[in-house]
Amino acid sequence: MSDPRDDLSHRLDYRFRNPRLLEEALTHRSVSERNNERLEFLGDSILNFVIADELFKRQPEDSEGKLSRLRASLVNRETLASISRQLDLGAHLRLGSGERKSGGRRRDSILSDALEGLFGAVYLDGGFGACRDLIVRLYANRLHNLPSAAELKDPKTRLQEHLQSARLPLPTYQVLEIAGKAHDQTFRVECRIPGVETATVGEARSRRRAEQRGAEAMLRALSADDPEKQP
Repeated sequence: MSDPRDDLSHRLDYRFRNPRLLEEALTHRSVSERNNERLEFLGDSILNFVIADELFKRQPEDSEGKLSRLRASLVNRETLASISRQLDLGAHLRLGSGERKSGGRRRDSILSDALEGLFGAVYLDGGFGACRDLIVRLYANRLHNLPSAAELKDPKTRLQEHLQSARLPLPTYQVLEIAGKAHDQTFRVECRIPGVETATVGEARSRRRAEQRGAEAMLRALSADDPEKQP
């Protein structure tokens, strides 16, 4: 039977010379004092530099502000967690019993930290060039299809700007439900515009993200109601 780590190495297109670094990168603090937190610190710094350097070269006309927003969209928790899921990184994580039972293999925070830990481990194992190649390879599609200036604005900002241009009241956000235990909560938030019949709901593992999803749903609803006024 093949080692599951061989499959991960194949997905990464990188084989560790020191397997202990890979093991440490995949170990959550709930398992051992020797975990991926220090590697995550290192990987986070390298990731930010590599993405900044790639954007600087690929977007020669962009301002500092635009470059900063692009980088933020590429290195945030959701993007990192998405890449981790593409690698099926959750299946390889070493988690304590409590984290396993509470769905830690699917949690964005754990997945994003593990990926940054992996970057730190590759840097220590193979040097900066190997780490840079891995990051650019994993980000290839995202770097090739960078979001527009409008897409970089979060949904709440876009909704507010749309409502202001239409001379409509600003939206309100109300928490409808908080489900789950304290370490694994899900928020349901309603987005409503005074005087507008439509109300939308966003659901996520944080109140902020649930509000963003509610605003995003409202933008779609307003577009559907008035196709000539795309938000």
